[in-house]
Amino acid sequence: MKDLAPRVFRQRLLIDCIYHVRLDEKSIKKFLGGLAKELGQKTYDKASVHTTPGSKKINSGYDAFIPLTTSGIYMGVWPKAKFVSIVVYTCKKFEPNKAIKFARKTLRASRLEYREF
Repeated sequence: MKDLAPRVFRQRLLIDCIYHVRLDEKSIKKFLGGLAKELGQKTYDKASVHTTPGSKKINSGYDAFIPLTTSGIYMGVWPKAKFVSIVVYTCKKFEPNKAIKFARKTLRASRLEYREF
């Protein structure tokens, strides 16, 4: 993929994992706020969480987002599959390993994959 804006710094991290904790609206908001803090990112509003009906039962779950002063963090949760997908997108440098360790520990992930892009 060609970088169309080389003068604009962007850092992105995708984390997918199988989790083993109870996730609901309150715990998702707590997770997103904790992840932002762990990465040294400032938020300008609270996390928002939406229940998604999904076209199939397996796809029902949550879409969540916390806005950062430097962009934001998205989290998709599929409770029936015990699956979470997180995208950290910032215009301020952060340490990916901190995000990975935070997700692994907080979500008690049995399997976790990640990719920077």
